[in-house]
Amino acid sequence: MTLDDLRVYVAVCEAGNLSAVARDLSCSQSAVSQHVKRLERETGLVLLERRPRGVLPTRAGLILHRAATDGIAGLDAALRRLDDLRRGVGGTVRIATGATTVRHFMAAGVAAFRARHPEAALQFETAGSSRRCLEAVRSHKADLAWVTVGPPLDGVEQRASCELPWMLAVNAGDPLAGRESIALGDLAGIRHIELPAHSTSRVHLETHLERHGVRLASTTGVADWDTALLLAELGLGHAILPALPGWDGGTGAVRLIPVPDLPPLTAGWAARRWDALSPLAIEFAGTVLDHLATP
Repeated sequence: MTLDDLRVYVAVCEAGNLSAVARDLSCSQSAVSQHVKRLERETGLVLLERRPRGVLPTRAGLILHRAATDGIAGLDAALRRLDDLRRGVGGTVRIATGATTVRHFMAAGVAAFRARHPEAALQFETAGSSRRCLEAVRSHKADLAWVTVGPPLDGVEQRASCELPWMLAVNAGDPLAGRESIALGDLAGIRHIELPAHSTSRVHLETHLERHGVRLASTTGVADWDTALLLAELGLGHAILPALPGWDGGTGAVRLIPVPDLPPLTAGWAARRWDALSPLAIEFAGTVLDHLATP
C-alpha cells in the first residue's frame, strides 16, 4: 500500500469513475484499476462496487476513503510546511473564493494580513459558486473557502460569520426607488435579474419566495452579484441581492431597498477540518473576520 495508491483511490471515490481519474492523471484506466486492486489485495476486502455507469465505495471502501482522506490532508499540509521551511518562506495559505468575494469581504483583511506577514504566500483560486469553492476545499485544492453557508457537506466544516439581509436593487428613476422597504407581494411584478444558476444564494432566495407563493419572471441572468447590481443600475431590470459590505443604501443611479420578510443569507469560512489548518491559515481567517465591515 503506497501513498499513490491511496491518492488514486480517494480520487476514484470522489469522481465515481475510473476513466475520469485516468484522464485527470494522464494515464490508462488499467493503471488506475491496478492501484485499487493493490489496496483490495492488502485489505482482503472489496473496496469498490462496479456499476454500469461508474463505481461506488463499499462499506469497507467508505471506511478506507474517510481515513485516507484525513491522512492525505494532514500529510499534504505537513509537506507544504516542510517545503516552506526548505525555501525559507513564512508559509502558504490557499483560498477558494467567488468572483466578488475578495473585493467585498476580504480587501481590508488581506491588506492587514500582508502587512503582518510580507513573506507569506497567498494563493487565491476563483470559483464560480460556493458549491465549487466547497469542492475545492474537499478535494485539497484550497485550505479555506469563503462561501454562502448552505446545507452540511460531508468532509467540510462550515462556520457562519455574518448575516446578509436581502435588498432589491433598482434604478433611481424606477417607481419603487422611493420605497423604504419592499414586501414579498410587491416582487411578483418586477423584471427579475436572475442570480447564478444553482448558486446557494439563488436556491435560498427561490425557496423562500416559493413558500410565500411568489414566482418571478426573468429575462436576464448573471454570473455574479456585482453584474446584477450594474444591470439594475442601468435600468435593465430589478435584482434581489444580499447586502454586501460597501454597498450601503446605493448611490448614484441605483437604490438598494430592504426586503425584510426574506431571511438573511449567511456567509462564512469553510475548511476540511479546522483543527488541521496551519496556524497561518487560522490567522488569515481570523484577520479577515476582524476587518470585515458588516452591511
